[in-house]
Amino acid sequence: MKTDICKKLGIEYPIFAFTHCRDVVVAVSKAGGIGVLGAVGYSPEQLKEELDWIDQHIGDYSYGVDTVIPQKYEGMDEKDPEILLEQLQKMIPAGHQEFVNTLLREHGVPEAPESNGPKGGLLGWTEATAEPQIEEALKHKNVKLIANALGTPPADMIKKIQDRGVLIGALCGKIKQALAHKEAGLDFIVAQGGEGGGHTGEIGSIVLWPQIIDAVGDMPVLAAGGIGNGRQMAAAMSMGAQGIWCGSLWLAVEEAAAQPAEKESYLNATSEDTIRSKAWTGKPARMLKNKWTEAWENPENPDPLPMPLQGMITFDAMRRTSMYAGTGQTQEVAFNAAGQVIGQVNQIQSVKDVMFGLINEYIDAVERLNELLPKD
Repeated sequence: MKTDICKKLGIEYPIFAFTHCRDVVVAVSKAGGIGVLGAVGYSPEQLKEELDWIDQHIGDYSYGVDTVIPQKYEGMDEKDPEILLEQLQKMIPAGHQEFVNTLLREHGVPEAPESNGPKGGLLGWTEATAEPQIEEALKHKNVKLIANALGTPPADMIKKIQDRGVLIGALCGKIKQALAHKEAGLDFIVAQGGEGGGHTGEIGSIVLWPQIIDAVGDMPVLAAGGIGNGRQMAAAMSMGAQGIWCGSLWLAVEEAAAQPAEKESYLNATSEDTIRSKAWTGKPARMLKNKWTEAWENPENPDPLPMPLQGMITFDAMRRTSMYAGTGQTQEVAFNAAGQVIGQVNQIQSVKDVMFGLINEYIDAVERLNELLPKD
């Protein structure tokens, strides 16, 4: 199972685990894959704290960091984060913030202590705020890859990362985006089908993966979207993928930091219970549908704002619904990002057991296919 990208990263299995939980990052890397920490929502100081903790617990194993620099967003020409924040805050209609506050209040979500998070709720969905995160990530010797979740990273950022011997890649949901990534000189591409969790396009994985793999030639492609077991992993690898990138699979593992009520929402969800919505970030992202997503779909209510404005008005809601996951009707308005594969997540397991299951089912699937070949 050692593909070229595995050899470059020094990992045993081509399993890339996107997660917002540092414990999961460590557990996956120690189990032979590579954990990738989502940096969105962290200030540079908070990210340093998370990465320092990982460094202290991961030993000599590699890990990665994922950030978000969209190709298009409000205020994208402004590089000074303080000026950008001031500009963006003036663009937020007062009625939108009141609508958010009303939704939280009606569902019994308590107020939270004053936050020391990103100023103004600017979560990192801009070049100006993502660059300090990347600068911090590059200070940690075990960070071996950085991924951008939306769009091709700026050329100077690509060079800076590669000059440090770190691999740089980006997610995409269309062939033209993959070709832009290749033209920019990235080291790998994550091709994410529409059934994946978080920011995703509309094209299904089984259609998207082979098209992107064919389009970019020998450039390493990781398959994402709809991978929750070894059979799905075998399908991705059979199409030419050099590895799998999965996130929903780790939402309810033992090591995940999510509170019991949030994990219960994932365990009870079916594949039909997700929706692509702009309700939290301003760009289509797949999540569990609930009263929050319904409210933003209602034409009588405010429309979601463009990125990053929507994230600025929902940052406090994300924090509070995570902090008070089991209080009142919080799960009815919580941000629970998940792909359609969440319907296969129906028990709490350790990361080690999930990894063991993936690998063994992958081997069984490959052996089953080999048995179908003529014996002479």
